[in-house]
Amino acid sequence: MRRMMRVVAVAAVLVAASSSGASAQRAFGMGAADIGPVIGLGGIGSAGLSFGGRFEKAIKELPNLGDGVLAIQVSADYYSFSNDANFSFRYIPIGVTANYHIKVNNEKLDPFVGAGLGYLIFSCSSCGSGLSSGSGIYFVGRAGLRYYLASGLALYGDVGAGAATLNLGVMFRISGKK
Repeated sequence: MRRMMRVVAVAAVLVAASSSGASAQRAFGMGAADIGPVIGLGGIGSAGLSFGGRFEKAIKELPNLGDGVLAIQVSADYYSFSNDANFSFRYIPIGVTANYHIKVNNEKLDPFVGAGLGYLIFSCSSCGSGLSSGSGIYFVGRAGLRYYLASGLALYGDVGAGAATLNLGVMFRISGKK
């Protein structure tokens, strides 16, 4: 899984490095709002899959920061695990991040990085040593990429905090340029 995170990080850096001052149509710009489901892979102990969603709204153009776009993203994920020994746990992270969308020449690509806070709801039955039910605030660090198949439809991926290390999904444009 760490290798996958490195590959995604290197890809994001290469995309960011390929940007130039030339004017390109933005895939995700002012007024845009996207929403979509994600499936998370790995990250929590022997976690297999988590399910969740992302909503993001562009709020400000940043001409002094490489013509990037600032957006607010809300994420929610769900993961549960149980075994035959009467042990189960539920993990529900809900986060809000400020994402910086990097301007690149390719209008189909939308790389971003973000930081924010989340609230974790964790509970378990028959908690053993080192595990307890509880909730709390946590830091969210995220890097991601959208690849637009059409102006209102994109493949989505992010790495960072949540119920999984890698989240993959589809985003649908609900407002803004289509």
